[in-house]
Amino acid sequence: MSSSAVSAASSAPRAVGVDFWFDPVCPYTWITSRWLREVERVRDVQVRWRVMSLAVLNEGLAVDPEDPEGLYGEYMKAHGRVCAAVRERYGNEALGRYFDALGSRVHERQDWSGMTAALAEAGLPAELESVAMTSEYDAVVRASHDAGTALVGTDVGTPVLAVEGAGALFGPVVSPAPRGEAAGRLWDGVVLMAGVRGFHEFRRSYGEPDFG
Repeated sequence: MSSSAVSAASSAPRAVGVDFWFDPVCPYTWITSRWLREVERVRDVQVRWRVMSLAVLNEGLAVDPEDPEGLYGEYMKAHGRVCAAVRERYGNEALGRYFDALGSRVHERQDWSGMTAALAEAGLPAELESVAMTSEYDAVVRASHDAGTALVGTDVGTPVLAVEGAGALFGPVVSPAPRGEAAGRLWDGVVLMAGVRGFHEFRRSYGEPDFG
């Protein structure tokens, strides 16, 4: 490579890093992740997928708003455990692939038994599913969750998004996910808001999740 080519390569803008903490059972988080995938297409960003847990977030409450009858707690934790195992053993890109495959089954097809098929689609070994109903990765999930909430506080939810060089926010909660340049414009706005230290909240009512 010539010296001019090396110089050009070294001066090329680097992709903006985006840390995205998600609980895989949250449908609105899934929709936000589809927006982020579209942002990857229209802006120069690189997403780092990280696990958080509504179960951890709500564990001090008398009634868990995500599971008021106390029927699904372990099942909800199971998906986070597998996601944590994927990231620990196979890295960020593998977790992104797995979440893509899992979310399309769980949220868009209502196939809550889709772990095995999602692992296969992501090119990952089926034995990862064996951690789902164990506590082996609970400490990993908690540490990842705590790293995300440390940036935004514990009075929020999932997802948490941290923009390199700007800041972190809860959200955005958006339904359906915007596409094309509309996704890029929302991204530009999120970056601006994340960079304002005193920015706290925009909010309006929303209905059932729209997967587009």
